[in-house]
Amino acid sequence: MSQSSHPSAQPLPLAGLRVIDYSHFLAGPYVGRCLAALGAEVIKVERPGSGDAGRQHAHVLDDQQSGYFLQLNMGKQGVSVNMRDPRGKDFMQKLCDSADVFIENYRPGALDRLGLGYAELAARNPRLVYCSISAYGHTGPDAHRAGFGLIAEAKSGIMQMIGTPGEAPPLLRISLGDMYTGIHAVAAINAALLGRVTSGKGQHIDMALYDCLVSMHEYAVQCYTLSGGTVLPEQTGHDMPTSTLYGVFRAADGDLVLAAQVDDAWKRFAALIEQHGGPAGFGSDTRFHTSGGRNAAREEILAAVKPWVAARTVAEVLALMDAIDVPAAKVQRIDEVINDPQIRARGMVMEQEHPRYGTLRLPNLPFRFSGCDTTVHQVAPDLGQHNADVAARLGFSADEIAAMQADGVLFSKQALTSSRQGPT
Repeated sequence: MSQSSHPSAQPLPLAGLRVIDYSHFLAGPYVGRCLAALGAEVIKVERPGSGDAGRQHAHVLDDQQSGYFLQLNMGKQGVSVNMRDPRGKDFMQKLCDSADVFIENYRPGALDRLGLGYAELAARNPRLVYCSISAYGHTGPDAHRAGFGLIAEAKSGIMQMIGTPGEAPPLLRISLGDMYTGIHAVAAINAALLGRVTSGKGQHIDMALYDCLVSMHEYAVQCYTLSGGTVLPEQTGHDMPTSTLYGVFRAADGDLVLAAQVDDAWKRFAALIEQHGGPAGFGSDTRFHTSGGRNAAREEILAAVKPWVAARTVAEVLALMDAIDVPAAKVQRIDEVINDPQIRARGMVMEQEHPRYGTLRLPNLPFRFSGCDTTVHQVAPDLGQHNADVAARLGFSADEIAAMQADGVLFSKQALTSSRQGPT
């Protein structure tokens, strides 16, 4: 559904704001994508030549785009600027002077050397909201260290809590640190923009992957601190010893999860198990009627539930759980997720028409507003695709733009291809 056809259509929340996305890979580009979906004009700035390193990340389509880049940079305009040329620096300074938000995710200090640090840009544009994303943040003994989401996931204690006891923790296989930090950055940027309404000034937002993942602990930190340092999370494999029954179980034809950890749900669940071939008295055993009792008898409970689930198909177990209103779900593959009627109904796999690749199916963002539609229909830009358009809006003359394009100050794959082909 387009914005214009949305019931009671309103302008997108960030319409009229300009965002400079001077970031690469994942966390920063994800922030830019979210702000574009919310209505901001987002201008993606890339280095000449190869551009954002994310262009070569899976799934690679050609030398200009990858699925990774297409997903994270939809809705943006694209420019590619040679900052080593004074004209390139002048272009970037004018662009940043016109901006409301600047996003970067380089190591602290890296952009200062290019004249794109917060102090220099804010001196020229005091209303600028400048968001930095890094592994450790801009303060502290590790601020100078490089890092990726994997580093933060290991350092944060999250990785140590998952997996099978006695084995090395598994790789998470989703970029939890980058995406969680990214959406926190979106929230912080919007808060800073709201604060600017009354203060008239922007500010520097310093987001760290490590900080965000430590903040994500809903129980591990407080269990340790409030117990005087005696309670540490341990690897438990497929369930949670402090929340019985809550975990992953193997059925005859696949895996599923069960969440019968709440007292009322447990009683319904245990009674059903007994009625359908489980141990006699399982449903009426009052030892299991409290959380503490279930946790103390965890191994006994698992010994009854695991074979009961294993003797049935996933569909059979899910039907029985639905009948008694106990939350349960199949552990789905990605192909099943994409074709899930709920995901289809929510529009969480969106379609875009690309001039080179045809119909693209990519993950949508989870924003849902009653008055406007945040679905992005504009595909991710080619490298330097909007150089001339952006330069013209900044006040550069046609001759200046042509000279910068000819000299590679404003770089584009299209210009490079044309020059190689020669005159026709």
